[in-house]
Amino acid sequence: MNKYTLRQSMLLFVTATIWGVAFVAQSVGMDYVGPFTFLAARNVIALLVLLPWMAIRDKSSRKGGGPEQQKGDRKSLLTGGICCGVCLFAASALQQSGIKYTTVGKAGFITAMYLVLVPVFGIFIKKKTGVKVWAAVIIALAGLYLLCMTEGDFHLQKGDVYILGCAAVFALHILVVDHFSPLVDGVKLSCVQFAVNVVLGIIMMFLLEKPSVSNLLAAWLPVVYAGALSSGVGYTFQIIGQKGMNPTAASLILSLESVISVLAGWLLLHQTLTARELAGCALAFAAIILVQLPSKET
Repeated sequence: MNKYTLRQSMLLFVTATIWGVAFVAQSVGMDYVGPFTFLAARNVIALLVLLPWMAIRDKSSRKGGGPEQQKGDRKSLLTGGICCGVCLFAASALQQSGIKYTTVGKAGFITAMYLVLVPVFGIFIKKKTGVKVWAAVIIALAGLYLLCMTEGDFHLQKGDVYILGCAAVFALHILVVDHFSPLVDGVKLSCVQFAVNVVLGIIMMFLLEKPSVSNLLAAWLPVVYAGALSSGVGYTFQIIGQKGMNPTAASLILSLESVISVLAGWLLLHQTLTARELAGCALAFAAIILVQLPSKET
């Protein structure tokens, strides 16, 4: 593995860690506010985090005599940001809503189905995926099954359908980011993405919910974590980390959020891991190691 691939992999792993811990924040936040209110608030905070960062980078670039953004670049940025934003909002809304109607174990496993859907969708845009990566996908799914499906049952209910839709849109988001991230600045793309999420979140919040300032203040800690770290930092790291990475390999690393969410529950909520869950963690990590090993295919 070269230094560039290692750096990108580490960025994606940090992203997975932030997202895994964010499951705790999302769960607590839903005790106070509705899903669209939560999404709107977290994305406002994400923008507040990213805009100063973008301004500082732009100022440094101008001082260094960096090239100004061309009209074509601005068009790609706007188009990419809107596409990424719509995908991210749809996936997040489906996940946030689906968790209300299904178990956490099923939600985790069904969300992980984007592991399979990324290479399947990639076939339609002529993305090559080697045998090693497909083997890693199978191992990761087996691990996630052991980790999440602790009861061993599987039948789709209302919430399960929402989460399955979430997995499909998350897979699409991975591929959209993979397409646009080499064309534009990652931080700017992330800012446009969250601006779209803020607009959509506010619209849906007032249409379908009754937001309360007091409830938002009560949920300030999970909202701030989800906004500043999970959204602001996490999704920006995803965009930067995916540059030059195979999208299926990237999705495998990001899928570790399922493992980390269980570990976060163990550390923060003093939940214990069964032997079955530990076996699932081991298989998931084995899949990540496998997909990062050099091969003739790459």
